[in-house]
Amino acid sequence: MDRYYCSFMMIALLQKRQVQVCARMHQKRHVDFRRGRRLGKCDHILDWTRPAKPEWMDQATYDSIPETMQLRELRYQIVEEGRRTQELTIVTTLLDAKVYTKEDVAELYGFRWNVELDIRSIKQSLHLCHVRCKSPVMVRKELWMTLLGYNLIRTTVAAAALLHDKLPRQISFTATCQYVLASWKCFGPEQIAVTLLTACCRNMLRQIAECGVANRPGRIEPRVIKRRCQHYKLMQEPREVLKARLLAGKDLQ
Repeated sequence: MDRYYCSFMMIALLQKRQVQVCARMHQKRHVDFRRGRRLGKCDHILDWTRPAKPEWMDQATYDSIPETMQLRELRYQIVEEGRRTQELTIVTTLLDAKVYTKEDVAELYGFRWNVELDIRSIKQSLHLCHVRCKSPVMVRKELWMTLLGYNLIRTTVAAAALLHDKLPRQISFTATCQYVLASWKCFGPEQIAVTLLTACCRNMLRQIAECGVANRPGRIEPRVIKRRCQHYKLMQEPREVLKARLLAGKDLQ
């Protein structure tokens, strides 16, 4: 998880659901490796104490959270040639240092970046950057339908990776969306033979597996927009009101 969610309450709520946590330590929390039970260099187990009840939590939920919780804190260095060495402090609920070594936890946290890539895929490839519905009920339906479509695409990626001996993260998500949409012409309302359907599916999975994601270590891009937006004013009134004003010959101010 991101360091923003590294809090006692968030970790405790996840633990109640039997979910293990591996998150970066929040920058405001002080870490002292001289305390607690030492597991190794910059690696120890410490008791966290429950803070005061936050405003967003009800009293019943707060009372069900334990007063103390054992967590493991560790620190490791990221060394890359040509770059400054960076230190990261991780907190996790994986307490057994023999089963989960320091290197294993560091590697596990490295997969957190996949979460950012998944959010980008949902917002850009599946066009959920702006919701189209207006009512809360329909917004929830739009959100869950998009997530359902995302899971279906990821399942297709996993099937292609399994058949062609690749890792799912090595296959392009956007290309998979394009192949699935293009294959709808083959899987239309007309009835087709089972053998032909199987052949089409295997051919589609083979083509998807060929769309690999390039390994580009050290890639960095500026967070700027290349295309300039048009200098129109923001719509701050309903469209019908603005159209009526234009039909009446009034200027939009």
